[in-house]
Amino acid sequence: MFSLNVPLPPAVDHLAADLHPKLSGFDRVRDRHTLVCKRLGVEDVPDRVAGGGRSGRAGSPDDAPGGDPIVLKEDAIAALREDLRPLLSGTDPFDVAVTGVDVFDAPASGSRPVVYLAVESDGLVRIHRRLCAAYGAVEGIEGDDFVPHVTLARGGNPEPGTVADLVATEFDPIRWRVHALDLYDPEFREVAATIDL
Repeated sequence: MFSLNVPLPPAVDHLAADLHPKLSGFDRVRDRHTLVCKRLGVEDVPDRVAGGGRSGRAGSPDDAPGGDPIVLKEDAIAALREDLRPLLSGTDPFDVAVTGVDVFDAPASGSRPVVYLAVESDGLVRIHRRLCAAYGAVEGIEGDDFVPHVTLARGGNPEPGTVADLVATEFDPIRWRVHALDLYDPEFREVAATIDL
């Protein structure tokens, strides 16, 4: 599954590094931080690629066992980039702010608790809704359930009071203006394409 992410300024990584010593006791502490705008799976790849496989013929040698066409990653990325450009055209750069630390006590999936940097951005929420209208929403975490955030850590058994201390952390908000979104490939943990606004 790909994700369309908001590029983060270095100040967010610096803040996460400052908070890192307070994250002991969690099962997973993030070493790379992302702000997801929308998740995009293979089923979201435009039909011109997903429907035809590499050769465009059903039952071809390029089909996976079971008859589903194989979609090559580079083809999927190119098709998503081409599909996303018109959806995002006319979108002005927008403001984003990391304003505090918060927690999902009962996340939609995975281990709990999830400690994250809280994000405020009306522009990001508007783009997210537009993309959900085009591609559908991942149940429980997108659409009306979308909470813009940057995950710091999740799961485990942190010491009593650790989560409350993290949530009580005070810092000056980190503000920036977003001029592009990145199509992120989680397999290689890298940006596969950038779409300018």
